Amino acid sequence: MLRKILLVLLAGIGGYFAYKKTQQSRADKDLWSEAVDSVTPGH
Repeated sequence: MLRKILLVLLAGIGGYFAYKKTQQSRADKDLWSEAVDSVTPGH
């Protein structure tokens, strides 16, 4: 019983960190594309 609870807890924590890493990566990508898109050639 305790082992099952620990497994669920660890899976939840792992999923949370994976989600946070994905969100951070997406935010960095958006920021980078925004910075690059705002540069207009020849100006």
